[in-house]
Amino acid sequence: MNDQAAFRDGARQLESMMGEELARGDASAQTMLPILRHLISAQDNSVFSDEILARVRGMVGDLAGQLMAALTSCRSDPDALADYGSQTALLGQALIDNPQLLTHLHGLALEWQLTERLQARHALDPVVPPLLQALISSNDPETQDTAMRFLAAQARWGQAQRRMRLPLTELPGELLHAALMTLVQLDGENPRWIADCERAAAEVRARFDEGASRIGLAAQLILALGGGAQAALSICSAGLALFLSALALASGQERDHVIFSTHEGQMARLALSLRAAGLKTGAIEQEFLALHPDVLLPEGFGSIGADRAAAILNSVAGRTDAF
Repeated sequence: MNDQAAFRDGARQLESMMGEELARGDASAQTMLPILRHLISAQDNSVFSDEILARVRGMVGDLAGQLMAALTSCRSDPDALADYGSQTALLGQALIDNPQLLTHLHGLALEWQLTERLQARHALDPVVPPLLQALISSNDPETQDTAMRFLAAQARWGQAQRRMRLPLTELPGELLHAALMTLVQLDGENPRWIADCERAAAEVRARFDEGASRIGLAAQLILALGGGAQAALSICSAGLALFLSALALASGQERDHVIFSTHEGQMARLALSLRAAGLKTGAIEQEFLALHPDVLLPEGFGSIGADRAAAILNSVAGRTDAF
């Protein structure tokens, strides 16, 4: 009886420790967004030359340029002197002020950085990891087609990241809508501007298909695996992109939040997410070996079940709005 009581006490202490570590990591992450917004807006690039800042800044500028190009092509008066392109910088700053959009772009920059690290560390192909190769060879034509389309989308995304760009149509639907509304609000008192923006928005939405985006196709592939979806919870088999999508779906979290859990300051979230997704301790250790080879799981972590890990994650979900 005493041994059982001691075991329960130890398990409760470990859960408390993991919860506190998770809360500290989330509190630290919450301070990142205003700092990131400030650094991206800074004009002195000699001081802030960090790869992540440069990539996020590049994607913001690219999105602003695409929006302005769409607007310019939809001008009601093509001969008007007003040059919409001159407002690209103002639009870029307005996009930076959207915390959800900035969080997403930050997450994509981190994902690409980690993709390159995994390629260097484990020779993991950033476009065609082993699991995707198997899916491309599937006997199911629909799965094979989705896998081929994801491969193409992943290749395009990698090329865009190297150029620090992001197509508008690769944004999640709610963020694309927010970006279009930001464009409207840039000169929301001008009737001609509003009319042109509405035409531009209609044109952008006409060629938008969230299901055909890279992230949309990744989700479709994970769902197509059905009971075999746990195969995607191995980074070295599935590749980072599919792994992140699989972990988000299996643990009930936003994909961007899962990306941030791969950071050194979020290891409690990563461990709990993997457990909530149903992985055993040995499999979790393998994923930590791929991402954080010098980090060991806390003693007794195996006593935390999947349901309890999910409950700990949910207990802090409402305390932080951004990572």
